[in-house]
Formats: sequence, structure tokens, C-alpha cells
Amino acid sequence: MASVSLKHIQKIYPNAEPQKKSKKKKKEEAPVEEKKYKLKVTDEGVIAVDDFNLDIADKEFIVFVGPSGCGKSTTLRMVAGLEEITRGDLYIDGVRVNDVAPKDRDIAMVFQNYALYPHMTVRQNLEFPLKLRKVPKDQIDQRVNEAAEILGITQYLERKPKALSGGQRQRVAIGRAIVREPKVLLMDEPLSNLDAKLRNQMRAEIIKLRHRINTTFIYVTHDQTEAMTLGDRIVIMRDGEVQQIGTPQEVFNNPINTFVAGFIGMPQMNMFNGKLIKRNGKYCVQVQDAVIELSADKQKHLADRNVPELDVTVGARPEHITLDQVDGAMLDGVVEVSEMMGSSVHLHLNTNGRDCIIIVPTLDLKDNAALEIGANVKFTFAPSAIHVFDPWTGKNLEYITSMEGIGGN
Repeated sequence: MASVSLKHIQKIYPNAEPQKKSKKKKKEEAPVEEKKYKLKVTDEGVIAVDDFNLDIADKEFIVFVGPSGCGKSTTLRMVAGLEEITRGDLYIDGVRVNDVAPKDRDIAMVFQNYALYPHMTVRQNLEFPLKLRKVPKDQIDQRVNEAAEILGITQYLERKPKALSGGQRQRVAIGRAIVREPKVLLMDEPLSNLDAKLRNQMRAEIIKLRHRINTTFIYVTHDQTEAMTLGDRIVIMRDGEVQQIGTPQEVFNNPINTFVAGFIGMPQMNMFNGKLIKRNGKYCVQVQDAVIELSADKQKHLADRNVPELDVTVGARPEHITLDQVDGAMLDGVVEVSEMMGSSVHLHLNTNGRDCIIIVPTLDLKDNAALEIGANVKFTFAPSAIHVFDPWTGKNLEYITSMEGIGGN
């Protein structure tokens, strides 16, 4: 168990030297598909992680989340010592470890592909890291038995990995990490190879695990559901940069920009073209012909920043949109798809040429005609759950620090 601090961490991969052209021309050379990541490129090379700053408390569970190529795994590997840090400082328990070898950092890592030794039994796999450290035999037996009991794999100790399911193998991989009693446990997309049912089960197992062992967790995933359910705090990354850090509820309720708003939440947030206007001194949003006055806390945030009237992107989550009638504040849409999910219905609407998803609890449905394809429906937003973004910068206008660049200026 330990605190971890990352101070202005940067990772730059040097530009690859151009390959020499072969004298013999290949007859049929397959085209190379370029990865379309928007990473910064400088004279030094490609910046995979840029100015990453984070303080992780002892025993905290931190999740790095973002799309493929955003730099989350690279950051994790720098903490592990598997990637060299180009600039910045990494501290574990207050000690700078930039130049400390991975084996001396007192960390353990769980990989996506389990990385078990196929010729060893489960017990031997669990014992292996302890034998390398020359831990006494009685302590090895105690730690292995405790880890097996915590993870529910005691009955598989004499089996080999090929006789286990994917979920059981991942438990063994986690067990091999925790028997070392590391200060920091790193997990790099450990559930991505499992099917949906097993992922749900393993998420619950990891939640139980973190309350039973005294260690600091750093977990990497591209799955926002894992991030929301596992993390004490989540770090949302994009193109090598941190977009927002906060508790799952904070980033869900108060997204800092349109990327976070769209990435966190399932289905993702609906976005509409609109205007931020004032009526009788109160901020309102206008979408189509509907004018909706914002809630008191949003009024204060915008007023404190002296935000003027301007064109905006209006965001509203599917669960914060209602079909109930509200005089003078209704938008029109046409049902294109209706998905019955049991406790709710997901209505996919075409509204003014834009897609919009509404989650309607089945108990609240007063008229099943609204579920029919081609039905015309009216809907509105909850005033306390509307988000107002600048369409040029994508920033949430409630949390801007200055008006520079806002409104295209």
C-alpha cells in the first residue's frame, strides 16, 4: 500500500528513421493502414502522454479510461517501469522512482492476456513470484492459500491453466499478483478478453477484492462501465492528455467538455444546436422553438463567469429527457427505433435532422402509441440536468476559467 504521484509526466516516442528503399520492387505490396490518432508530433517525436499530473492516495482505486491510443496504457507502463519516462517525476511513497528497476518498485501487474505459465499448476503459478524472492516455504503456503480463498480458486490449485475457463485464469493472474502483497497493483484491461457475463462477474470480484487487500489500485480500461463501477476516481484521457479527473458521479454530472460528456454515460449524451439567451435576467436555452430556463445552480455558475448570450451546444442525457407535457418548452421528434429493455424503453428519435435517444421507464408510459415507428412525440429537458457547451472549444460554460476562445473569438 502506497501513495503514488505523477508530476508533469511526458512520454515521447522518437520519430522513426525512414526505411531504406529496397532495390527489388515488391510485386504486390499491401497498403499500410494509418492509425488516425491525433497525437502531437514535435521535432523530438510523437507525444504519447503530455503533462500528466495526478496524486493517488494510499489504498485508492484509480481508473484510467479513454479510447484506444489515448495514452492510458503507456502511463500505466511508466508507473510499472516498463516504459521510460521522457520528462517529469514519478513518486511511490514519496520516493522518486524514475530510475528504479521494475522489480525494485514493489508493484505487481495484471495483464490483459493472463500471462500464466501453461506447464505449471495454478498453485505453482501463484508460488512462482514468491520463490523468486526466496520467501520462506511456510509463508508461501500461507499467502497462496489466502489468495486462493479470496479469489475462490482453492479447488483449482492442482489444475493447469488449460483446464480453466477465461474467468478462472484471470483470477489466477490476479492471485499471482496479490500474493506478493505489492504496494501498488496495476491492472491493464484485465477483463477485455472475457464475455459480457464474465466481465460483470469479475467486476464484482474486483470490487470485493479491493476491500480485502491493503493496496493501491491503478486500473486501465476503455470500457466506461468498468470505470464508473470500479473507480474511487477516474482519469479520462484523450490523445495523450488528461481531460478530467473526478469521482464517477462528478464526471457524469459535471462533464468538463463535450468529449467527457459523450464518452461517459451509456447511451451517450444527446447534443443539440441551440442558443444561450436571457429572459427577465435569467439564463435560458433555446432549442428549436422551445425555451427552457436553467436551474438556480446553473444560473449562478454562468453568472459568476459573466457568460454572454451566444450560440451553444446543448447537452442532455437520455435519462434526463421526458415526454411529459410542459407548456411552451417542448421539442418535436419522430420515432425511428424503439428498443424495449424491460424496465425501460430506449426511443431513438429524429429531431430536426439530429439523432436523439430518450430513456423512458415503462412504468411512466401513458401511451404505447409513442413507441410506434414513425410516431410524432414531444419532449423536454430537466432544467437541472442541461449542459451548455461552447461549440468551438467544446468547453462546458459552467466551468470555464476565462472567455478566451469562447464563441469563436
